[in-house]
Amino acid sequence: MLKFRTICGSLKLLSIRRTSTAPAASPNVRRLEYKPIKKVMVANRGEIAIRVFRACTELGIRTVAVYSEQDTGQMHRQKADEAYLIGRGLAPVQAYLHIPDIIKVAKENNVDAVHPGYGFLSERADFAQACQDAGVRFIGPSPEVVRKMGDKVEARAIAIAAGVPVVPGTDAPITSLHEAHEFSNTYGFPIIFKAAYGGGGRGMRVVHSYEELEENYTRAYSEALAAFGNGALFVEKFIEKPRHIEVQILGDQYGNILHLYERDCSIQRRHQKVVEIAPAAHLDPQLRTRLTSDSVKLAKQVGYENAGTVEFLVDKHGKHYFIEVNSRLQVEHTVTEEITDVDLVHAQIHVAEGRSLPDLGLRQENIRINGCAIQCRVTTEDPARSFQPDTGRIEVFRSGEGMGIRLDNASAFQGAVISPHYDSLLVKVIAHGKDHPTAATKMSRALAEFRVRGVKTNIPFLQNVLNNQQFLGGTVDTQFIDENPELFQLRPAQNRAQKLLYYLGHIMVNGPTTPIPVKASPSSADPIVPAVPIGPPPAGFRDILLREGPEGFARAVRNHQGLLLMDTTFRDAHQSLLATRVRTHDLKKISPYVAHNFNKLFSIENWGDAAAGGQCRGLHQLPRQCGLQVL
Repeated sequence: MLKFRTICGSLKLLSIRRTSTAPAASPNVRRLEYKPIKKVMVANRGEIAIRVFRACTELGIRTVAVYSEQDTGQMHRQKADEAYLIGRGLAPVQAYLHIPDIIKVAKENNVDAVHPGYGFLSERADFAQACQDAGVRFIGPSPEVVRKMGDKVEARAIAIAAGVPVVPGTDAPITSLHEAHEFSNTYGFPIIFKAAYGGGGRGMRVVHSYEELEENYTRAYSEALAAFGNGALFVEKFIEKPRHIEVQILGDQYGNILHLYERDCSIQRRHQKVVEIAPAAHLDPQLRTRLTSDSVKLAKQVGYENAGTVEFLVDKHGKHYFIEVNSRLQVEHTVTEEITDVDLVHAQIHVAEGRSLPDLGLRQENIRINGCAIQCRVTTEDPARSFQPDTGRIEVFRSGEGMGIRLDNASAFQGAVISPHYDSLLVKVIAHGKDHPTAATKMSRALAEFRVRGVKTNIPFLQNVLNNQQFLGGTVDTQFIDENPELFQLRPAQNRAQKLLYYLGHIMVNGPTTPIPVKASPSSADPIVPAVPIGPPPAGFRDILLREGPEGFARAVRNHQGLLLMDTTFRDAHQSLLATRVRTHDLKKISPYVAHNFNKLFSIENWGDAAAGGQCRGLHQLPRQCGLQVL
């Protein structure tokens, strides 16, 4: 009940202040100009675009989407109040990196602020500067801070100046393989190459020996160049089997900085996060204090504003090392929101309007951890094939829901087309419980409820992670996936309902395919023709029709006391039961017998195309018994 009143109180506070033009100044806070935001454009796509649109709608702000030619039918376009095409004629990813088009859309449509989301241009200082130059607010840090934090070498120098421990590494990007050799000679192996101007696991390569050095240097350079447009690398000593702990920070324009505690992102595959947890399980309280205080200290050192994340590695001895700052909203911000009851996107927008954190009711002493939250990234990847991305149309989609479950998605619905051009994230599933085991149980239950057909997903792999005793014990590190091969012992999906539908559809269209167990072989002898009485065949209904006309024929039918039968043996074409399996030569021979012995039939069906007429003409006396017109 107390939690409910706190949330309602915060919402009421935000609602009141949104309608005012000059919010009251907080004590000891320098007041800058407050400019309410009325229209926000998200320079991104998919799930994060929709996340920001929803927050804007809650705050009464109009929303604008941008989309590439390949994203014409994507859901984020439908969720916005307005949507505009960008990057016409460009490659799928390049469209979202085309700054001139994005700025043009913002200026032509009276956009007040641009939210970069994550990925794409979110950590590009030139994009933040372009927004500023165009008179459009950038919902994030200042261009200068984005530049400093985006340059991993400069960020490292700032951390050292702030007294934050760092991993031994180069002071500047290396320019040759020779420099990597020299670093290895000084610090020994293993080492790690990292992209100097980007993150997210791209451009990262671990090297364990001199023999691997050249190949990994080349690959890391190529990956960084492709992902960030700059292949510059720096080298660090690689900390083996660490925990990857990151701290969420939030700052305003007045120098106020606070943290929202930590997240454990140790469950990774090839440096890409798979499962995130907040708070970190079994983290020593003193270590938590050091991590959060160092994060705030670093943010103050650089004058950080808006939301960001400070990332650390924690070794097996409990020592922490700064690795980077992500000057944007993280994919996993959701778990922090769940345990702190702070809407980070709301806070980002209000800070960009010029509000202070105290104005928003955000003070460090009020931030408390409430339970545990786990996020699983459900992707359209096949874990049985080294997580190869899958594409196609989603034929069936049913999500897991219920108490304690949150879903953030964009393309997760029946009929959605999964494109090969972008990230394979399908839906983020967030479970919140009173503690780590409870949250894990809720997540397992939710994943078991999912039904996704048409594309492969990593759900079976995630279920194995959640059932792993090491995970449930909260003792994972960055080598967790590599050291647990049983995670890849996947239980195949049964897909019973769709298999049954496919079977019934096949039978309805193509007929049964079950082979008839008859051992038959063609006869070498000609068929035996039955004896036929001499003379003309007995009269039939056709004779009545010819002799008495239609009226007499109808009278004879009405006066007939028995059942009138039609013989369809001689049907022609595709629907024949006999004619297409018996030669015309044989039908001709049998027709006199039929005419003499089946003269009481009402009719013999004998229809089709020209073949039917030819068949009748070849049957001699048979047409006398045909009560139907030959077509």
